[in-house]
Amino acid sequence: MPLFKKLSAYDERSARLAGIALMLLSIFMFSFGDAMGKFMVATYSVGQLLFLRAIAALLLLSPIIWRQRHEFTRLERPWLQLLRVTLSTLEVAAFFLATVYLPLADVITYYLAGPIFVTALSALLLGEHVGWRRWTAILIGFCGVLIALRPSAQTVSLPALIALGGSLSFALLMLITRSLRETPDIVMASSQFCGTFLLGLGLSVFHWVPPTGGSLVLFALAGLTSVAALFCVNRSLKLAPASVVVPYQYSMIVWAVIFGFVVFGDVPSMATIIGAAIIIGAGLYIYLRERDLGRQEDTQVSPPV
Repeated sequence: MPLFKKLSAYDERSARLAGIALMLLSIFMFSFGDAMGKFMVATYSVGQLLFLRAIAALLLLSPIIWRQRHEFTRLERPWLQLLRVTLSTLEVAAFFLATVYLPLADVITYYLAGPIFVTALSALLLGEHVGWRRWTAILIGFCGVLIALRPSAQTVSLPALIALGGSLSFALLMLITRSLRETPDIVMASSQFCGTFLLGLGLSVFHWVPPTGGSLVLFALAGLTSVAALFCVNRSLKLAPASVVVPYQYSMIVWAVIFGFVVFGDVPSMATIIGAAIIIGAGLYIYLRERDLGRQEDTQVSPPV
């Protein structure tokens, strides 16, 4: 886009400011899309949301997919690509299924733990070296998850476990994405929407509510918002270093609280607030520590596409 090309030519300080602004805008759009999704699944099934949302996104992406169609003919490690799409589809479904029963801020809090899970899984599954400082941060982050989860025989619910499972799937997804760095962005994004399209189509067969015209507009807006947010994230990371813009992704919890209160009347519990603060603190420490060690980690905590 012409505007983005002009931004790329600005001096370094202006480019960083533009990158921060685009990251903040993308997080707002992701959060807005999540709030719309939670609003829609109060009437329609999760499968229907995934199906219609993916159609809108793929229609918007279709011109880019056509222009870059040759990129789809030489995919690296196809089976790993398939596993990535599967995990992406499951974590998106888990996210919206959890929002049917839980406040938006609670679900987002579990997903904020994704980068913490990534570091732990890197050590456990890939044998990567993780020093005592990061292990301490991981344990502190897990304590934040437990505080937000409020575990007891009376309070641990199936929706909370679904959200936590979605967060773990998200972490595995990020690990796999790290190992597929040669895959073009358009392949990554469109394949994820194809996965949610197929799952949504399969689930919609069992529960389909004829959508109204207004609802179709909202479904389309949810898909378009996700695509626009993805483009903003990608451009942000091109304009400014990841170490500058990635921490701003934690503003997601602020929007989750705002949308949760304004749209749904949800007031986050003190446990959720404390848990989210601990998770964010641990996640930022891990990110900064890995940056200092020179590791190029995929630590994006953006909500599912």
